[in-house]
Amino acid sequence: MPRASLATPIAACETQVAALLKALADPLRIDIVQTLAHGERCVCELTECLGLTQSRLSFHLKVMRQAGLIRAREEGRWVYYRLEADAIRQLQSWMAALETRSGTAAKACP
Repeated sequence: MPRASLATPIAACETQVAALLKALADPLRIDIVQTLAHGERCVCELTECLGLTQSRLSFHLKVMRQAGLIRAREEGRWVYYRLEADAIRQLQSWMAALETRSGTAAKACP
């Protein structure tokens, strides 16, 4: 089996983690995540809770949705957002692996 095929799932995971971290790299998006940690919210609730205009919020929600950090559900004319549990687990797993590796002997390169 070629080496590249063995590395592909790892590379895909690292690419996904990078996208998730990029989506979290804005303080406003952290606020959105913290709000959604309490459960699913409709856009109107998010704009009110966070004191944002709908257009500004929509931009950030789009970035987070494209990264796979949140999921949207339409109900009538409203859109409800929630955290994507698999994305949170993936970040947790990546962070745990970092913690484990940080306790091992230092090497020059990975």
